[in-house]
Amino acid sequence: MTYEALKKDPFIRALIQQADKSLSALGFTEHSFAHVGRVAETARYILETMDYSEHEVELAMMAAYLHDIGNLVNRIEHSQSGATLAFTILEKTDMCAEDIATIVTAIGNHDEGTGVAVNPVAAALILADKSDVRRSRVRNSDVSTFDIHDRVNYSVERADLAINDTHTEITLSLTVDSQYSSVMDYFEIFLGRMVMCRKAAECLGLSFKLNINGQPLM
Repeated sequence: MTYEALKKDPFIRALIQQADKSLSALGFTEHSFAHVGRVAETARYILETMDYSEHEVELAMMAAYLHDIGNLVNRIEHSQSGATLAFTILEKTDMCAEDIATIVTAIGNHDEGTGVAVNPVAAALILADKSDVRRSRVRNSDVSTFDIHDRVNYSVERADLAINDTHTEITLSLTVDSQYSSVMDYFEIFLGRMVMCRKAAECLGLSFKLNINGQPLM
């Protein structure tokens, strides 16, 4: 089993689509192929830049692609239910137990409520997932009815996650249009995620920095 094989699997694609439909009905931002694909590519960038093996990069991308399937069951504790679903899927493949365990552990620890960066794959998944803030994730087309999550995501015109040349810092740089959301709005809903990113970065030997509109905030 590989990342490319996961992407082409119709059963897995159906789970991701239905999970996203459930979140859409609940008023959540986009969690479909655009999100999981972006998270997978960002996780790859993080581990490749930090000189992890191709195998670990592959596992991180697979974990990223599957990380939100738990929303099929319920948004509450979706990381744990997603880990269980991922285990059920992967144990039927040719993957070894150690690799399955790594992916399942990463998925089960990606949510800020209970998650911990227990290994590099989990750390890369956390950083990649929590940094995916962008206008195109907002489904609601009526600005007047935006909730705080819509406002914050819609306000982000650009989000870049980058590791410095000396591989000592990872910085999330956001360009925010204050017409739709304030910096305080961002912290109100994302502070827990940023703290989680800081701890995930530490797992990889990095310091986490947050920069909004050119101003360092973490």
